[in-house]
Amino acid sequence: MSTPAPIYPIRLYGDPVLRRKARPLQHTDTLQVPGFAPQTLREVADTMLETMFAARGVGLAAPQVGLGVRMFVAVEYDDNEEENEGKETPLKSRVLREYVMLNPKLTVINKKKDKSETEGCLSIPDIYEEGVPRARAVRVDYTDLEGQAQTVEAEDYLARVFQHEHDHLDGKLFLDHLPQDVVNDHRAALLAMQRQARLNLDRLAQQARQGAEEHRDERL
Repeated sequence: MSTPAPIYPIRLYGDPVLRRKARPLQHTDTLQVPGFAPQTLREVADTMLETMFAARGVGLAAPQVGLGVRMFVAVEYDDNEEENEGKETPLKSRVLREYVMLNPKLTVINKKKDKSETEGCLSIPDIYEEGVPRARAVRVDYTDLEGQAQTVEAEDYLARVFQHEHDHLDGKLFLDHLPQDVVNDHRAALLAMQRQARLNLDRLAQQARQGAEEHRDERL
């Protein structure tokens, strides 16, 4: 029987890491998600993808798992199945292409804005809104896991995904692009997320203290 793939807890609205500008990284870096052992960048990317699939997402940025580095993962799904996204169907079976982008630089190549798509965020669960203006086409220059320079151009929905994830690396959320009165409609839910985010951080801090104490006892 195979061991289930590990997944990371996703940071919620109100967690300070979501508002910090992420730092550049190297493809040879070793990273440590809080609460997990150090991992290679490829291991982190694989776990981020598994976390994204488990949450039924299309993209996930490193700050959303507590890493302040300029990295995100995203996927293209089979369009024919996307509209009938039954939870009993593994999303991984619909993947057309996976992207792991290090230090992405996003350039708008079609400035015409599209506000028609509904947008959400794994760090702001169960809140979806239309009206987020996104460029219709973008180019992303990035480094892959082998340290090679890559370029991809995207239009429409995939361009929106790339812009959304790139925003996370600069401490921005999709709600920031909406009028304040629209955001205010979700005030109660956002306050609840902020409270949960604080509880999650307290839990992580307690685990870190316990780990440090156990390590100290082992050395004595």
